[in-house]
Amino acid sequence: RALARAEAAGIPTGVFELGDYASRDERDAVLADWLVERGVELAVLAGYMHILRPVFFDTFGGRVVNTHSAPLPDFPGAHPIEDVLAAGVPETAATVHWVDEGVDTGRVIRAVRVPVEADDTPETLRARVQAVEHRLLPDVVRELVAA
Repeated sequence: RALARAEAAGIPTGVFELGDYASRDERDAVLADWLVERGVELAVLAGYMHILRPVFFDTFGGRVVNTHSAPLPDFPGAHPIEDVLAAGVPETAATVHWVDEGVDTGRVIRAVRVPVEADDTPETLRARVQAVEHRLLPDVVRELVAA
């Protein structure tokens, strides 16, 4: 759906399937070059679940943001909602952070608290956090590009 919306708006698109490249390093180098060639100033990920390789950051470092469904640095990794529920904490967060070479180690730009309800399941909590992320990410991006 995102590709169709971008194409309808006249925004260049590209797909970088890992299987089309000899390695993740090669794919990430091509991706970074593609962004630079098009004059992209900020890459906005939305829950991107791959760790970008150092070669990507050599070319495009310091210009990538992503969302995360828990407070950082407390709950990094691929399963933040499950980790929050297992920890029994009273709240999680919708977080937007800078992406670096680590796993959710980039500086937090903004986080909005989301309470954990007593009867939450991973699905119900994820839905509430994502609703906040869907408002938070565009707001943060607007502020970053206006600066």
